[in-house]
Amino acid sequence: MGKFIEFLDKYLSGPMGRLAAQRHLRAIRDGVASAIPFIIVGSFFLILAAPPLPEGNAVRTWMLEHSMVIGLPFRVTMFVMSLYVAFGIGYNLAKSYKIDPLTGGQLALGALLMTNFPYALSGDLGAENLFGNVMGGWQMPLANFGGAGLFVTMLISIFAVEIFRLCVKYNVTIKMPEQVPDAISRSFAAIFPAAIVIVLIGIVTLPNPIGFGVDLHGLMIRLVSPLVIAGDSLPGVLVLVFLITFFWSFGIHGVSVVGSIARPFWLVYAEANAAAVDAGYVGSALPHVAPETFYQWFIWIGGSGATLGLLFACFIVARSKFLKTMSKAAFLPGLFNINEPVIFGMPIVLNPILMIPFMIAPLVMAIIAWFATSLGLVNPTYAIAPWTLPAPIGAFIATGGDWMGVVLGLVNIAIATVIYLPFIKAYDAILVKQETGEDMVLE
Repeated sequence: MGKFIEFLDKYLSGPMGRLAAQRHLRAIRDGVASAIPFIIVGSFFLILAAPPLPEGNAVRTWMLEHSMVIGLPFRVTMFVMSLYVAFGIGYNLAKSYKIDPLTGGQLALGALLMTNFPYALSGDLGAENLFGNVMGGWQMPLANFGGAGLFVTMLISIFAVEIFRLCVKYNVTIKMPEQVPDAISRSFAAIFPAAIVIVLIGIVTLPNPIGFGVDLHGLMIRLVSPLVIAGDSLPGVLVLVFLITFFWSFGIHGVSVVGSIARPFWLVYAEANAAAVDAGYVGSALPHVAPETFYQWFIWIGGSGATLGLLFACFIVARSKFLKTMSKAAFLPGLFNINEPVIFGMPIVLNPILMIPFMIAPLVMAIIAWFATSLGLVNPTYAIAPWTLPAPIGAFIATGGDWMGVVLGLVNIAIATVIYLPFIKAYDAILVKQETGEDMVLE
């Protein structure tokens, strides 16, 4: 076991740790995280626009009649999440380079806007009508600013900040005298980088005869569509679940490593489901089974590894003072999906007994949740609830008020508890012998 751990530390832990800390991946992760408040708030307005109340209920009837107005906050938050993500990526990447983060965020946002142009609603809008001073005016298509636009958003934001970095490095900026206020000085310093970004992207995306008219969003969707489909399949779900728990078992933050790659896909699924609900679809008619909320409320119950089941198993069979004390101390955080006390205190990390159920329990729960959702027994998740909610409450909100989501969460907690029981009993026996003075060490 020692040699195996040494091998993993040398060839897996180190490289994966460096990957998780890689500048661009970290900026993407932090940029997506910066949009979470808008995504959560927007999803709640979507629930209000399609309330989980019985048919014929007066409140439900009134809210459905006014759903277009109630749902407007959703359309300027979660529906256009890529706008917030672009600024977040640009800000964080520029900050990591120690260049002006505000300019980085603005350049990333401007670069994204340059990939998606408004079109005339009616008539031939020439230069004299550039500002829409005619019947119809202009319309900005917003679909590319949702989850489907995240892939272009990530690449174009990085591109914009890298241009900015090169301009700073080679002094391709306008420098103002020291007496000029800092805000004005930064604005002038960004003129050349902004011009370069806009011109370069415009050459690619502007329609003929000005540019090549490349639809970056459509092109990216065609390129990543096989990955999107694979990630929403049962094998794709099982691979992600295994990788996250496997990394955690060796002290590597599995969600940070795997989530940096998978989260854009998860957000695509969540936004597509939300858009389907906004369009009037319900239940199994929603297109995706496995947004991140699927993992959060049906698999990671208590945190990665479904460790709330571990704590219940401790309550049932533990006799050692250590497990009794640890499980009591970790229960309240675990109820709100904070399980670092369990992972590092129990510990799960490098523990050859607890590592096994830590990886097996979520896989079994994923299979059950997958079939329950894909067969229509439970609504697919589409709303994003705060991750610190207890799982049954979060499942109820994420499924739009489906009580079967609560039942599935409780069933999976029971299953995780049963899977953990024999391993906790074996680990507890070792601890009891150690506490009673017997010379037995876990190896």
